[in-house]
Amino acid sequence: MRLSSVPAGLVAIAIVLAIGASTIFPTPVVRGEPAGGVITGRLLDTHGEPVAEAHISVVVESDAGPVVEAVSQPDGTFSLYLDSAALQPFTLEIRRHHFETIYWHARTEDLNRLQQEGALHLPDQTLPRTTGPAFWIATLLFIVILLLIAMEKLHNTLAVLLSVSILFAVTYIGGTFRESLYILDFEGAIRYIDFEVIFLIMGMMIFIAIVEGTGVFQWLAYLSYRLSRGRAWLLAIILMVVTAVASAFLDNVTTMLLIAPITVEIALTLGMSPLPLLIPEVLASNVGGVATLVGTPTNILIGSYANISFGAFLVELTPGVLVALAGLMIYLEIVYFREYRASSATTSPVLLKKLAEDARITQPGDLRKAGVVGVFMLIFFLFGDYFHLVPAVTALAGSSVLLLWVRPDIESMIEAVDWTTLVFFMGLFILVGAVQEVGAISAVADIVAKGVGTNLTLAWIVVLWTTAVFSSAVDNIPFTAAMLPVAGFLTKTIPGAENQVIYFALAMGAAFGGHGTLIGSSANLVTAGIARQAGYPITYGEFLRKGFPALIITTIIAMIWLAIRF
Repeated sequence: MRLSSVPAGLVAIAIVLAIGASTIFPTPVVRGEPAGGVITGRLLDTHGEPVAEAHISVVVESDAGPVVEAVSQPDGTFSLYLDSAALQPFTLEIRRHHFETIYWHARTEDLNRLQQEGALHLPDQTLPRTTGPAFWIATLLFIVILLLIAMEKLHNTLAVLLSVSILFAVTYIGGTFRESLYILDFEGAIRYIDFEVIFLIMGMMIFIAIVEGTGVFQWLAYLSYRLSRGRAWLLAIILMVVTAVASAFLDNVTTMLLIAPITVEIALTLGMSPLPLLIPEVLASNVGGVATLVGTPTNILIGSYANISFGAFLVELTPGVLVALAGLMIYLEIVYFREYRASSATTSPVLLKKLAEDARITQPGDLRKAGVVGVFMLIFFLFGDYFHLVPAVTALAGSSVLLLWVRPDIESMIEAVDWTTLVFFMGLFILVGAVQEVGAISAVADIVAKGVGTNLTLAWIVVLWTTAVFSSAVDNIPFTAAMLPVAGFLTKTIPGAENQVIYFALAMGAAFGGHGTLIGSSANLVTAGIARQAGYPITYGEFLRKGFPALIITTIIAMIWLAIRF
């Protein structure tokens, strides 16, 4: 039968089947054993940390150009294959931005082993850091941005966005003409963003937005007033306890946004200035937030970086937090004794009626649903480690289930997410990543390490007080983010530091440092704004006089607790 008599469709089908068969069942190809070999190794920095994205080139002495290249992996390892033509004297050239280029020369015995065994594993190679223009530009930019935030010259989010834009401009424009100006490219910047932190904060914001709509926080504040029976000194203690507990599970900024307005109304009902109630509240918020993983943004950063669980924060820090809160109460009762004593015992009936109306639980059904979901979230926060479940997944799942159950207006819930804060965090991760990339964090770690040596107690005390003092002068979030690699280096190099005490000292220092000045924490600024709108401004000097002694007292208590516990 001639081919021309076969229908075209059958021919096409036969061709397709033949191609498919050759793909699925390829014809075996007999090849000889490779005559080359594989070179493997690992790259580390001077701190023993893996160096990723380094370029390793094999240069044969008889040829000016590289024979083969490889790039190191996130764990610092690399592997490259040499064919038989390259099995002659060669040199490995290892280069990466912000590190000195190093060379490894193959010896005769190395070549013999490679030829005989087909593989050669190099000893770990250490790459020293360089301090070129990129180092100084990134470091200076980070310091300037911290100062702008501290002096409130720029909004936090605008400041970090501006800094990221400058970093990219220097890298892409300056780096094109001069390699020493390369800081961090876009792909590298994205890798520094901790999306676990971003999604944890986003999930908790959605959950809090639903709970906030029920009116439960205003009801708790009013209940505090009823329990105190108008006695200002007792009311201050009750409000501090309520605020501290709420801040342990909610962001302390959100807590103050919810409780501060009703506190102003309570103070006016008692015929007193709101400041003797508001300032103790915000200080208690700073203390209470450190008790759990989700209580403060700094704890979220630390927990994600050091892989510290919700339960670990609860067990290791809560007793110390309770003692610090008690010490804070005693101090503030002494400071505000006259104001509490002078407050009017008679209340305004009009204001009392308005207070009761504002403090009603408006959505009891939603509150019950949020309570059920919240209990399950707390369980998974505590025991999620057994399922390798990160807190971000629990927060997202809990908020999604609650959204599905309550069925609020989804657009209003998405709007309730503080996207400005999330953008700030993403920009902050990139900014800190840049100073880490150029080696500025390593330089600070070296200085601290030389000062403390191998003394673990001295190390965590230095971290505790340094963080507390600096967090009172600048926003504690960027400072904590910058200190994390330093704490990580100390934890890795000092014997006994695997108990995470340095990270816990960092957490307590960052939180208690918020007491020091009005700009020490975002909750302080939010509370000052609410007080100003009510006609009772909190001046920088007023807060400093009350807050800085509170910083000293609570940090001393933290130091005593950590010394006892660890």
